[in-house]
Amino acid sequence: MQFRLLSLVPLCSVISIFCETPTQNVAIQEPNITALAYPEGIEVSGWNPEHIDWKALHIQFAYIKATEGTTYRNPKFLSQYTEAYKAGLIRGAYHSARPDGKSREEQARYFVQHGGGWSKDGKTLPGMLDLDSGPNGKTCYGLSHTAMVQWIRAFSNEYHKTTSRHPVIRISLDWWKQCTGNNGSFGDSALFVARGVSTPAPLPNGWKRWTFREYKGRAQFNGNVNDLKKFALG
Repeated sequence: MQFRLLSLVPLCSVISIFCETPTQNVAIQEPNITALAYPEGIEVSGWNPEHIDWKALHIQFAYIKATEGTTYRNPKFLSQYTEAYKAGLIRGAYHSARPDGKSREEQARYFVQHGGGWSKDGKTLPGMLDLDSGPNGKTCYGLSHTAMVQWIRAFSNEYHKTTSRHPVIRISLDWWKQCTGNNGSFGDSALFVARGVSTPAPLPNGWKRWTFREYKGRAQFNGNVNDLKKFALG
């Protein structure tokens, strides 16, 4: 998953402040948005600036790319993740899946070791598994429906074993149908619907509601800000 949310571009700025890993002593500025329905957020990666003017975006959450496969780490992750925290956002990390690469369990561990963990602090979203088309036109990475479902389940189980949370699963409905046969066994994971839909669009099999979705160039959470905080707490 690369840079998709175009509304970020004109609001980004590069600054020279170095950000350290957040601690309990970091002062956080809380946005005055407690009653806002469908809180908005963005997804960012190494394609985006290292230093983002988070306050200017007027958002409440962010998902930031940490890893891909077992060889790639977003070199801007620490700054992006830390500065989002300091700006008062609820944020989480995401992993770009490579089902054609190393084992699913190894990818889950690599993700957790390099920023994808979860803590019960009300500011950290569970990690997100981004499932998208593979390189060189291999939409399903050469895997059968059964093999893809097994891959996702093993990654999810390993992540849950390490963090006590199931990863958010980010998919498009078309990809899910094509690559898993519209499998219905992942309802225990929160759903992030890619490629913006509007209610009441059909959901993938096994889910009764979406938790996050792309919508008009940004991301939305299905609830209000208090619900988002509860989701972060687990």
